Amino acid sequence: MEVYCTRPRCPRPQNYFGDLDDITTLKTMQQKYCTTCGMPLMLDGRYVTTKLLGRGGFGAAFLARDRRIPGMRQCVVKQFQPAGNLSSTQLQQAQVMFEREAEVLAQLGNDHEQIPDLFAFFPVIVNSLQPGQQDQFFYLAQEYINGQNLEEELVQNGKFSEQQVLEVLQEILKVLEFVHDRGIIHRDIKPSNIMRRRDGKLFLLDFGAVKQVTNAALGSAVSSTGIYSMGFAPPEQMAGGQVFPSTDLYALAVTLITLLTNQEAVQLFDAYSNQWKWRSQVNINPRLADILDKMLLPAANQRFQSAQEVLHALNSQAQAPTQLNSPSLTLPPQPPKGSSPVVPRRSPTQPAFSTVELLAGAAFSGFEGALIVIALFSLVKSLIPTFTVACVILGILIFAQTRRWIEKFDLLIIPTISFAIIFFLPFLRGVLGIQEVVILAVAAALVAISLTAVFRLIYKLLSILL
Repeated sequence: MEVYCTRPRCPRPQNYFGDLDDITTLKTMQQKYCTTCGMPLMLDGRYVTTKLLGRGGFGAAFLARDRRIPGMRQCVVKQFQPAGNLSSTQLQQAQVMFEREAEVLAQLGNDHEQIPDLFAFFPVIVNSLQPGQQDQFFYLAQEYINGQNLEEELVQNGKFSEQQVLEVLQEILKVLEFVHDRGIIHRDIKPSNIMRRRDGKLFLLDFGAVKQVTNAALGSAVSSTGIYSMGFAPPEQMAGGQVFPSTDLYALAVTLITLLTNQEAVQLFDAYSNQWKWRSQVNINPRLADILDKMLLPAANQRFQSAQEVLHALNSQAQAPTQLNSPSLTLPPQPPKGSSPVVPRRSPTQPAFSTVELLAGAAFSGFEGALIVIALFSLVKSLIPTFTVACVILGILIFAQTRRWIEKFDLLIIPTISFAIIFFLPFLRGVLGIQEVVILAVAAALVAISLTAVFRLIYKLLSILL
Protein backbone atom coordinates (compact mmCIF):
# COMPACT_ATOMS: atom_id res chain seq x y z
CA MET A 1 0.00 0.00 0.00
CA GLU A 2 1.27 3.46 -0.86
CA VAL A 3 1.26 5.97 2.00
CA TYR A 4 2.07 9.66 1.51
CA CYS A 5 4.12 11.52 4.12
CA THR A 6 2.56 14.82 5.23
CA ARG A 7 5.72 16.47 6.59
CA PRO A 8 6.47 19.66 4.61
CA ARG A 9 9.63 19.45 2.53
CA CYS A 10 10.03 15.70 2.99
CA PRO A 11 12.49 14.74 0.19
CA ARG A 12 10.68 11.51 -0.71
CA PRO A 13 7.13 11.53 0.68
CA GLN A 14 5.94 8.42 -1.18
CA ASN A 15 6.22 5.25 0.91
CA TYR A 16 5.25 1.69 0.08
CA PHE A 17 4.49 -0.99 2.68
CA GLY A 18 3.59 -4.40 1.29
CA ASP A 19 2.25 -5.63 4.64
CA LEU A 20 -0.44 -2.91 4.64
CA ASP A 21 -2.05 -4.47 1.56
CA ASP A 22 -3.55 -6.90 4.05
CA ILE A 23 -6.66 -5.27 5.54
CA THR A 24 -6.27 -7.01 8.90
CA THR A 25 -2.69 -5.78 9.23
CA LEU A 26 -3.71 -2.28 8.19
CA LYS A 27 -6.41 -2.13 10.85
CA THR A 28 -4.25 -3.50 13.67
CA MET A 29 -0.86 -1.93 12.92
CA GLN A 30 0.14 0.44 15.73
CA GLN A 31 2.05 2.94 13.59
CA LYS A 32 4.13 3.34 10.46
CA TYR A 33 6.82 5.96 9.87
CA CYS A 34 8.14 7.65 6.75
CA THR A 35 11.21 5.79 5.57
CA THR A 36 12.85 9.11 4.64
CA CYS A 37 12.09 11.58 7.45
CA GLY A 38 10.51 9.47 10.21
CA MET A 39 7.15 11.30 10.20
CA PRO A 40 4.25 9.24 11.65
CA LEU A 41 2.03 8.13 8.78
CA MET A 42 -1.10 7.03 10.65
CA LEU A 43 -2.37 10.42 11.76
CA ASP A 44 -4.28 10.45 15.02
CA GLY A 45 -3.84 6.68 14.90
CA ARG A 46 -6.45 6.27 12.18
CA TYR A 47 -6.02 8.43 9.04
CA VAL A 48 -3.70 6.94 6.41
CA THR A 49 -2.86 9.51 3.72
CA THR A 50 -2.46 8.04 0.23
CA LYS A 51 -2.23 11.01 -2.16
CA LEU A 52 -1.47 14.73 -2.24
CA LEU A 53 -4.51 16.60 -3.55
CA GLY A 54 -3.03 20.09 -3.55
CA ARG A 55 -1.15 22.81 -1.70
CA GLY A 56 -2.09 26.37 -0.86
CA GLY A 57 -0.61 29.30 0.98
CA PHE A 58 -1.77 28.01 4.36
CA GLY A 59 -1.83 24.26 4.03
CA ALA A 60 -1.97 21.06 2.06
CA ALA A 61 -4.80 18.63 1.38
CA PHE A 62 -4.42 14.86 1.17
CA LEU A 63 -6.69 12.01 0.17
CA ALA A 64 -6.83 9.56 3.07
CA ARG A 65 -8.59 6.48 4.38
CA ASP A 66 -9.97 6.08 7.86
CA ARG A 67 -8.85 2.66 9.06
CA ARG A 68 -11.17 2.79 12.08
CA ILE A 69 -14.30 2.89 9.93
CA PRO A 70 -15.71 -0.26 8.27
CA GLY A 71 -14.99 -0.09 4.57
CA MET A 72 -12.00 2.22 5.08
CA ARG A 73 -14.00 5.36 4.30
CA GLN A 74 -12.21 7.91 2.10
CA CYS A 75 -11.82 11.42 3.46
CA VAL A 76 -9.78 14.58 2.97
CA VAL A 77 -7.11 15.42 5.53
CA LYS A 78 -6.04 19.08 5.58
CA GLN A 79 -2.79 20.13 7.21
CA PHE A 80 -2.12 23.64 8.49
CA GLN A 81 1.12 24.47 6.72
CA PRO A 82 1.78 28.19 6.14
CA ALA A 83 4.16 28.99 3.30
CA GLY A 84 6.81 31.74 3.23
CA ASN A 85 8.36 33.75 6.02
CA LEU A 86 5.49 34.74 8.28
CA SER A 87 5.79 36.85 11.37
CA SER A 88 4.66 35.37 14.68
CA THR A 89 1.52 37.50 14.48
CA GLN A 90 0.73 36.31 10.95
CA LEU A 91 1.42 32.71 11.92
CA GLN A 92 -0.90 32.95 14.90
CA GLN A 93 -3.57 34.56 12.73
CA ALA A 94 -3.29 31.81 10.12
CA GLN A 95 -3.53 29.16 12.82
CA VAL A 96 -6.66 30.80 14.21
CA MET A 97 -8.17 30.76 10.70
CA PHE A 98 -7.44 27.06 10.34
CA GLU A 99 -9.02 26.31 13.70
CA ARG A 100 -11.99 28.45 12.68
CA GLU A 101 -12.44 26.31 9.56
CA ALA A 102 -12.80 23.27 11.81
CA GLU A 103 -15.30 25.11 14.00
CA VAL A 104 -17.32 26.27 11.00
CA LEU A 105 -17.38 22.84 9.38
CA ALA A 106 -18.48 21.30 12.67
CA GLN A 107 -21.23 23.92 12.90
CA LEU A 108 -22.38 23.81 9.29
CA GLY A 109 -21.41 20.49 7.72
CA ASN A 110 -23.76 18.33 9.73
CA ASP A 111 -26.67 20.72 9.15
CA HIS A 112 -26.41 21.24 5.40
CA GLU A 113 -25.96 18.49 2.83
CA GLN A 114 -24.03 20.75 0.42
CA ILE A 115 -21.22 21.54 2.87
CA PRO A 116 -18.66 18.81 3.69
CA ASP A 117 -18.97 17.17 7.11
CA LEU A 118 -16.15 17.51 9.64
CA PHE A 119 -14.88 14.20 11.02
CA ALA A 120 -11.98 15.24 13.29
CA PHE A 121 -9.63 18.06 14.27
CA PHE A 122 -6.34 17.19 15.97
CA PRO A 123 -2.71 18.32 16.48
CA VAL A 124 0.38 16.17 15.87
CA ILE A 125 3.69 16.89 17.65
CA VAL A 126 6.77 15.20 16.17
CA ASN A 127 10.54 15.46 16.33
CA SER A 128 11.80 18.10 13.92
CA LEU A 129 14.32 17.51 11.16
CA GLN A 130 16.46 19.92 13.20
CA PRO A 131 18.09 17.99 16.06
CA GLY A 132 16.69 18.72 19.52
CA GLN A 133 13.56 20.51 18.23
CA GLN A 134 9.91 19.57 17.81
CA ASP A 135 7.34 20.52 15.17
CA GLN A 136 3.61 20.88 15.75
CA PHE A 137 1.12 20.39 12.94
CA PHE A 138 -2.65 20.79 12.94
CA TYR A 139 -4.95 18.57 10.90
CA LEU A 140 -8.64 18.32 10.17
CA ALA A 141 -10.40 15.42 8.49
CA GLN A 142 -13.52 16.10 6.46
CA GLU A 143 -15.90 14.48 4.00
CA TYR A 144 -14.43 13.62 0.59
CA ILE A 145 -16.52 14.84 -2.33
CA ASN A 146 -15.88 12.62 -5.33
CA GLY A 147 -16.31 14.76 -8.41
CA GLN A 148 -14.98 17.78 -10.28
CA ASN A 149 -14.84 21.40 -9.28
CA LEU A 150 -16.24 23.97 -11.70
CA GLU A 151 -12.78 25.17 -12.71
CA GLU A 152 -11.97 21.65 -13.90
CA GLU A 153 -15.33 21.42 -15.68
CA LEU A 154 -14.63 24.71 -17.45
CA VAL A 155 -11.25 23.50 -18.69
CA GLN A 156 -12.70 20.19 -19.82
CA ASN A 157 -16.02 21.24 -21.34
CA GLY A 158 -15.64 24.90 -22.23
CA LYS A 159 -18.16 27.70 -21.64
CA PHE A 160 -21.18 27.05 -19.44
CA SER A 161 -24.61 27.59 -20.95
CA GLU A 162 -27.12 30.03 -19.49
CA GLN A 163 -29.12 27.19 -17.96
CA GLN A 164 -26.02 25.66 -16.39
CA VAL A 165 -25.08 29.00 -14.83
CA LEU A 166 -28.62 29.40 -13.52
CA GLU A 167 -28.36 26.03 -11.80
CA VAL A 168 -25.06 26.98 -10.16
CA LEU A 169 -26.40 30.39 -9.15
CA GLN A 170 -29.57 29.02 -7.58
CA GLU A 171 -27.86 26.18 -5.71
CA ILE A 172 -24.98 28.22 -4.29
CA LEU A 173 -27.34 31.05 -3.31
CA LYS A 174 -29.28 28.57 -1.19
CA VAL A 175 -26.05 27.44 0.49
CA LEU A 176 -25.02 31.06 1.10
CA GLU A 177 -28.43 31.86 2.53
CA PHE A 178 -27.88 29.08 5.06
CA VAL A 179 -24.30 30.20 5.80
CA HIS A 180 -25.12 33.90 6.15
CA ASP A 181 -28.10 33.20 8.41
CA ARG A 182 -25.58 31.68 10.84
CA GLY A 183 -23.40 34.77 10.90
CA ILE A 184 -20.67 33.47 8.59
CA ILE A 185 -19.16 34.97 5.44
CA HIS A 186 -17.21 32.64 3.19
CA ARG A 187 -14.95 35.26 1.48
CA ASP A 188 -13.32 32.95 -1.08
CA ILE A 189 -15.98 31.88 -3.57
CA LYS A 190 -14.52 30.90 -6.95
CA PRO A 191 -14.93 28.03 -9.46
CA SER A 192 -12.33 25.81 -7.79
CA ASN A 193 -14.21 26.04 -4.46
CA ILE A 194 -17.50 24.76 -5.91
CA MET A 195 -17.46 21.00 -6.38
CA ARG A 196 -19.95 18.96 -8.39
CA ARG A 197 -20.29 15.45 -7.02
CA ARG A 198 -20.77 12.67 -9.54
CA ASP A 199 -24.53 12.60 -8.91
CA GLY A 200 -24.75 16.30 -9.85
CA LYS A 201 -25.06 17.82 -6.38
CA LEU A 202 -23.02 21.00 -5.85
CA PHE A 203 -20.91 21.57 -2.71
CA LEU A 204 -19.34 24.75 -1.36
CA LEU A 205 -15.79 24.01 -0.23
CA ASP A 206 -12.82 25.63 1.51
CA PHE A 207 -14.05 27.52 4.53
CA GLY A 208 -10.47 28.42 5.45
CA ALA A 209 -11.12 32.13 4.80
CA VAL A 210 -14.47 32.37 6.59
CA LYS A 211 -15.23 35.34 8.77
CA GLN A 212 -17.65 34.93 11.63
CA VAL A 213 -19.73 37.93 12.60
CA THR A 214 -19.80 37.99 16.37
CA ASN A 215 -22.64 39.67 18.25
CA ALA A 216 -23.63 41.71 15.22
CA ALA A 217 -26.28 41.77 12.55
CA LEU A 218 -25.34 40.45 9.14
CA GLY A 219 -25.56 43.91 7.64
CA SER A 220 -22.78 45.20 9.86
CA ALA A 221 -19.15 45.19 8.83
CA VAL A 222 -16.32 43.00 10.01
CA SER A 223 -12.66 43.58 9.31
CA SER A 224 -10.92 41.59 6.61
CA THR A 225 -7.63 39.76 7.12
CA GLY A 226 -6.53 40.19 3.51
CA ILE A 227 -7.12 36.55 2.53
CA TYR A 228 -8.81 36.46 -0.88
CA SER A 229 -8.46 35.27 -4.47
CA MET A 230 -7.31 37.95 -6.89
CA GLY A 231 -10.01 38.97 -9.34
CA PHE A 232 -12.89 37.48 -7.35
CA ALA A 233 -12.73 39.76 -4.31
CA PRO A 234 -14.65 43.07 -4.31
CA PRO A 235 -12.98 46.41 -3.50
CA GLU A 236 -13.84 46.38 0.20
CA GLN A 237 -12.18 42.99 0.67
CA MET A 238 -9.07 43.83 -1.34
CA ALA A 239 -8.64 47.00 0.73
CA GLY A 240 -8.53 44.83 3.85
CA GLY A 241 -11.26 46.86 5.51
CA GLN A 242 -14.80 45.56 5.74
CA VAL A 243 -16.66 42.54 4.40
CA PHE A 244 -20.39 41.85 4.17
CA PRO A 245 -22.70 39.10 2.91
CA SER A 246 -22.74 41.03 -0.38
CA THR A 247 -19.00 40.35 -0.55
CA ASP A 248 -19.82 36.70 -1.20
CA LEU A 249 -22.47 37.68 -3.76
CA TYR A 250 -19.89 39.73 -5.68
CA ALA A 251 -17.47 36.77 -5.79
CA LEU A 252 -20.27 34.45 -6.87
CA ALA A 253 -21.16 36.79 -9.77
CA VAL A 254 -17.50 36.92 -10.87
CA THR A 255 -17.46 33.13 -10.74
CA LEU A 256 -20.51 32.94 -13.00
CA ILE A 257 -19.25 35.36 -15.66
CA THR A 258 -15.95 33.46 -15.86
CA LEU A 259 -17.97 30.28 -16.45
CA LEU A 260 -20.08 32.02 -19.13
CA THR A 261 -17.13 33.52 -20.98
CA ASN A 262 -14.36 31.01 -20.24
CA GLN A 263 -12.03 33.92 -19.50
CA GLU A 264 -10.08 34.79 -16.39
CA ALA A 265 -11.63 37.37 -14.10
CA VAL A 266 -8.79 39.87 -14.57
CA GLN A 267 -9.41 39.82 -18.34
CA LEU A 268 -13.05 40.82 -17.88
CA PHE A 269 -12.45 43.82 -15.62
CA ASP A 270 -11.61 47.21 -17.11
CA ALA A 271 -9.44 48.96 -14.53
CA TYR A 272 -9.59 52.27 -16.43
CA SER A 273 -13.39 52.57 -16.18
CA ASN A 274 -13.63 50.44 -13.03
CA GLN A 275 -16.31 48.31 -14.71
CA TRP A 276 -16.83 44.70 -15.71
CA LYS A 277 -16.85 44.19 -19.49
CA TRP A 278 -18.46 40.82 -20.10
CA ARG A 279 -21.98 41.22 -21.54
CA SER A 280 -20.82 41.63 -25.14
CA GLN A 281 -19.15 38.21 -25.00
CA VAL A 282 -22.26 36.21 -24.11
CA ASN A 283 -25.81 35.80 -25.38
CA ILE A 284 -28.02 35.41 -22.33
CA ASN A 285 -31.30 36.78 -21.09
CA PRO A 286 -30.75 40.51 -20.39
CA ARG A 287 -32.66 40.25 -17.13
CA LEU A 288 -30.25 37.63 -15.81
CA ALA A 289 -27.36 39.82 -16.96
CA ASP A 290 -28.87 42.75 -15.03
CA ILE A 291 -28.99 40.65 -11.87
CA LEU A 292 -25.34 39.64 -12.26
CA ASP A 293 -24.34 43.26 -12.94
CA LYS A 294 -26.06 44.37 -9.73
CA MET A 295 -24.14 41.73 -7.80
CA LEU A 296 -20.95 43.17 -9.36
CA LEU A 297 -21.44 46.79 -8.34
CA PRO A 298 -18.31 48.25 -6.67
CA ALA A 299 -20.09 49.65 -3.60
CA ALA A 300 -21.27 46.99 -1.17
CA ASN A 301 -24.46 48.87 -0.30
CA GLN A 302 -25.48 49.06 -3.99
CA ARG A 303 -25.52 45.29 -4.45
CA PHE A 304 -28.14 42.81 -3.31
CA GLN A 305 -27.79 42.61 0.46
CA SER A 306 -28.57 38.92 0.87
CA ALA A 307 -28.75 35.67 -1.05
CA GLN A 308 -32.50 35.65 -0.44
CA GLU A 309 -32.82 38.97 -2.30
CA VAL A 310 -31.11 37.51 -5.37
CA LEU A 311 -33.29 34.40 -5.26
CA HIS A 312 -36.38 36.62 -5.01
CA ALA A 313 -35.21 38.67 -8.01
CA LEU A 314 -34.63 35.52 -10.04
CA ASN A 315 -38.03 34.07 -9.17
CA SER A 316 -39.86 37.35 -9.76
CA GLN A 317 -38.34 37.77 -13.20
CA ALA A 318 -38.92 34.14 -14.09
CA GLN A 319 -42.65 34.59 -13.36
CA ALA A 320 -42.95 37.91 -15.22
CA PRO A 321 -44.34 37.82 -18.79
CA THR A 322 -41.58 37.72 -21.37
CA GLN A 323 -41.12 40.49 -23.91
CA LEU A 324 -41.56 39.86 -27.60
CA ASN A 325 -38.47 38.21 -29.16
CA SER A 326 -36.82 38.07 -25.72
CA PRO A 327 -35.62 34.71 -24.45
CA SER A 328 -37.33 33.52 -21.30
CA LEU A 329 -35.52 33.12 -18.00
CA THR A 330 -36.12 29.49 -17.02
CA LEU A 331 -35.10 28.43 -13.53
CA PRO A 332 -34.84 24.90 -12.14
CA PRO A 333 -37.84 24.03 -9.93
CA GLN A 334 -37.79 25.60 -6.46
CA PRO A 335 -38.31 23.31 -3.44
CA PRO A 336 -40.83 24.20 -0.74
CA LYS A 337 -39.47 26.31 2.11
CA GLY A 338 -37.60 24.16 4.61
CA SER A 339 -37.26 21.16 2.31
CA SER A 340 -34.01 19.68 1.07
CA PRO A 341 -32.25 21.50 -1.78
CA VAL A 342 -32.90 20.28 -5.30
CA VAL A 343 -30.01 18.27 -6.68
CA PRO A 344 -28.75 20.19 -9.71
CA ARG A 345 -28.90 18.22 -12.95
CA ARG A 346 -26.87 18.75 -16.05
CA SER A 347 -28.76 20.53 -18.79
CA PRO A 348 -29.23 18.68 -22.07
CA THR A 349 -26.51 20.79 -23.71
CA GLN A 350 -23.93 20.01 -21.06
CA PRO A 351 -21.57 17.13 -21.97
CA ALA A 352 -22.30 14.23 -19.64
CA PHE A 353 -18.97 12.61 -20.36
CA SER A 354 -15.41 13.80 -20.72
CA THR A 355 -13.62 13.38 -24.05
CA VAL A 356 -11.64 10.44 -22.68
CA GLU A 357 -14.83 8.75 -21.47
CA LEU A 358 -16.52 9.27 -24.86
CA LEU A 359 -13.63 7.80 -26.82
CA ALA A 360 -13.16 4.93 -24.37
CA GLY A 361 -16.87 4.13 -24.66
CA ALA A 362 -16.64 4.26 -28.45
CA ALA A 363 -13.67 1.86 -28.44
CA PHE A 364 -15.59 -0.47 -26.13
CA SER A 365 -18.69 -0.40 -28.35
CA GLY A 366 -16.70 -1.02 -31.55
CA PHE A 367 -14.60 -3.85 -30.10
CA GLU A 368 -17.51 -5.55 -28.33
CA GLY A 369 -19.81 -5.06 -31.32
CA ALA A 370 -17.35 -6.80 -33.64
CA LEU A 371 -17.07 -9.78 -31.28
CA ILE A 372 -20.86 -10.04 -31.05
CA VAL A 373 -21.24 -9.97 -34.85
CA ILE A 374 -18.54 -12.64 -35.31
CA ALA A 375 -20.11 -14.95 -32.72
CA LEU A 376 -23.69 -14.50 -33.97
CA PHE A 377 -22.77 -15.01 -37.64
CA SER A 378 -20.88 -18.17 -36.76
CA LEU A 379 -24.06 -19.51 -35.16
CA VAL A 380 -26.87 -18.40 -37.51
CA LYS A 381 -24.92 -18.09 -40.83
CA SER A 382 -27.18 -15.24 -41.96
CA LEU A 383 -26.39 -11.53 -42.18
CA ILE A 384 -29.81 -10.00 -41.51
CA PRO A 385 -30.58 -11.83 -38.21
CA THR A 386 -26.95 -11.35 -37.16
CA PHE A 387 -26.97 -7.58 -37.58
CA THR A 388 -30.48 -7.24 -36.16
CA VAL A 389 -29.64 -9.04 -32.92
CA ALA A 390 -26.20 -7.39 -32.75
CA CYS A 391 -27.73 -3.92 -33.06
CA VAL A 392 -30.19 -4.66 -30.24
CA ILE A 393 -27.43 -5.95 -27.94
CA LEU A 394 -25.12 -3.06 -28.84
CA GLY A 395 -27.93 -0.58 -28.26
CA ILE A 396 -28.45 -2.00 -24.76
CA LEU A 397 -24.72 -1.69 -24.04
CA ILE A 398 -24.62 1.93 -25.26
CA PHE A 399 -27.70 2.77 -23.18
CA ALA A 400 -26.02 1.21 -20.14
CA GLN A 401 -23.01 3.46 -20.76
CA THR A 402 -25.18 6.59 -20.91
CA ARG A 403 -26.69 5.62 -17.56
CA ARG A 404 -23.18 4.90 -16.20
CA TRP A 405 -24.13 1.31 -15.42
CA ILE A 406 -21.04 0.38 -17.45
CA GLU A 407 -17.94 2.54 -16.94
CA LYS A 408 -14.24 2.55 -16.06
CA PHE A 409 -12.92 -1.00 -15.62
CA ASP A 410 -16.15 -2.49 -16.99
CA LEU A 411 -15.02 -1.24 -20.41
CA LEU A 412 -12.03 -3.59 -20.15
CA ILE A 413 -13.56 -6.50 -18.23
CA ILE A 414 -16.55 -7.11 -20.53
CA PRO A 415 -14.56 -7.23 -23.83
CA THR A 416 -11.93 -9.40 -22.13
CA ILE A 417 -14.59 -11.91 -21.06
CA SER A 418 -16.18 -11.86 -24.53
CA PHE A 419 -12.81 -12.40 -26.22
CA ALA A 420 -11.97 -15.24 -23.82
CA ILE A 421 -15.26 -16.98 -24.65
CA ILE A 422 -14.53 -16.78 -28.40
CA PHE A 423 -10.94 -17.88 -27.81
CA PHE A 424 -11.87 -21.01 -25.85
CA LEU A 425 -14.98 -21.85 -27.96
CA PRO A 426 -13.65 -22.01 -31.56
CA PHE A 427 -17.09 -22.69 -33.06
CA LEU A 428 -18.07 -19.09 -32.13
CA ARG A 429 -15.51 -17.65 -34.56
CA GLY A 430 -16.30 -19.93 -37.50
CA VAL A 431 -13.58 -20.06 -40.11
CA LEU A 432 -11.73 -17.09 -38.66
CA GLY A 433 -8.50 -17.55 -36.80
CA ILE A 434 -7.87 -15.80 -33.51
CA GLN A 435 -5.60 -13.27 -35.23
CA GLU A 436 -8.32 -12.33 -37.69
CA VAL A 437 -10.76 -11.89 -34.80
CA VAL A 438 -8.33 -9.53 -33.02
CA ILE A 439 -7.71 -7.51 -36.19
CA LEU A 440 -11.42 -7.12 -36.94
CA ALA A 441 -12.28 -6.16 -33.36
CA VAL A 442 -9.46 -3.61 -33.11
CA ALA A 443 -10.37 -2.17 -36.52
CA ALA A 444 -14.00 -1.80 -35.43
CA ALA A 445 -12.87 -0.03 -32.24
CA LEU A 446 -10.71 2.41 -34.24
CA VAL A 447 -13.56 3.14 -36.66
CA ALA A 448 -15.90 3.79 -33.73
CA ILE A 449 -13.36 6.16 -32.14
CA SER A 450 -12.90 8.04 -35.42
CA LEU A 451 -16.64 8.44 -36.02
CA THR A 452 -17.21 9.59 -32.43
CA ALA A 453 -14.42 12.17 -32.69
CA VAL A 454 -15.81 13.50 -35.99
CA PHE A 455 -19.39 13.78 -34.71
CA ARG A 456 -18.17 15.44 -31.50
CA LEU A 457 -16.26 18.01 -33.55
CA ILE A 458 -19.31 18.68 -35.73
CA TYR A 459 -21.48 19.06 -32.61
CA LYS A 460 -19.09 21.58 -31.05
CA LEU A 461 -18.89 23.60 -34.29
CA LEU A 462 -22.68 23.71 -34.58
CA SER A 463 -22.96 24.70 -30.91
CA ILE A 464 -20.62 27.65 -31.51
CA LEU A 465 -22.32 28.74 -34.73
CA LEU A 466 -25.87 28.37 -33.44
